Amino acid sequence: MKPDPKTVLTGTHFLKGNDAVCEGAISAGCNFVAGYPITPSTDIIERISKRFPFTGGTFIQMEDELSSSIAVSGAVWGGAKAMTVTSGPGFSLMMENIGYAAMTETPCVFVDVQRGGPSTGLPTLPGQADMMQARWGSHGDYQIIALCPESPQECYDLTIKAFNLSEEYRVPVLLMTDECVGHMSERVVIPPADEIELSPRRYTTLPPSEFHLFRPGKDLVPDMIKAGDGYHVHVSGLTHDEHGRPVITPECQDALVRRLVNKIRQNEPKIRMVEEDIPDDSDVILVSYGISSRIVFLVRELARKEGIKAGIIRPIVVWPFPEEVFRKAAKKSRPFVVVEMNMGQIVYEVERCAAGQAKTYLVPHAGGTVHNPEDILKIIREAVK
Repeated sequence: MKPDPKTVLTGTHFLKGNDAVCEGAISAGCNFVAGYPITPSTDIIERISKRFPFTGGTFIQMEDELSSSIAVSGAVWGGAKAMTVTSGPGFSLMMENIGYAAMTETPCVFVDVQRGGPSTGLPTLPGQADMMQARWGSHGDYQIIALCPESPQECYDLTIKAFNLSEEYRVPVLLMTDECVGHMSERVVIPPADEIELSPRRYTTLPPSEFHLFRPGKDLVPDMIKAGDGYHVHVSGLTHDEHGRPVITPECQDALVRRLVNKIRQNEPKIRMVEEDIPDDSDVILVSYGISSRIVFLVRELARKEGIKAGIIRPIVVWPFPEEVFRKAAKKSRPFVVVEMNMGQIVYEVERCAAGQAKTYLVPHAGGTVHNPEDILKIIREAVK
């Protein structure tokens, strides 16, 4: 499946990360966006509102983040490819409807341009403290997919990837960028439309008499329908059977939730995206994601001048977490140094996967700026002693 060539802004551009998210969404076939202005994500929907009249898309400024996030689900069941965009407090407000999208297996994309918090915090400055909220923010057991770009080019590429993954696994996918990546301007190459691969929506070919809305197919993922196709279905956030009918029993709950979780866990090797560079003679392994990884690549060169050889693991898909990658790396007992713009979140996943085979160090940061390279070097020196 290819996007409409008339909508793709093919060529080499100098774009902010937020602008690249907009162009990635349009290239992915997104034709519905509901949003509410909130710094530092507002310029994404501003650009969407200017571009959609020329691409045939629909943009609605909603009254708040709650309505934005539920409008996305309604649009998808009407046949649209849909996205919403937010930051900080708005992301918190969207949690209930992220859970609803997970329960109803609604393919959609949520973009969180992270900023410093908690509460109103630092509206115009970066943070990376929403990472655990992205995974666990809504109540109950479920799985999502979350990607972390580190550049405007990746903002474009990973937005397309987010839409493709949402369609392949019928799941909400989160693009976890941040103020730095969102507002930095760099070269972004947008390929011709015929070079962009899009995952089609998994619409059923069965007649209404044989169709079950939540009967799992390939990779535990059910096929879909849309409103107006003539199917009589029930789309419910309640525990439901394969028809979508509410069945409030432990047995139905176990079957449903186990599948919602396993359709992501069992396919993690196919979903996984990790940048990994660990020479055999590495003294330490540096772990980072998003904007923090830009600093880490610089620090690796500074450490090399001190005679310290550092490997690097950068999860691009952070959820589901690439456990196998870290378990394998931990077997040689080299310490992990985790660099993230929060007081410790993904570090606990690294530590869990290391399982005592390798020591884990955190370089924390409360947000507002990127890390000072010397702060990272200080922990690296301590780790390799």
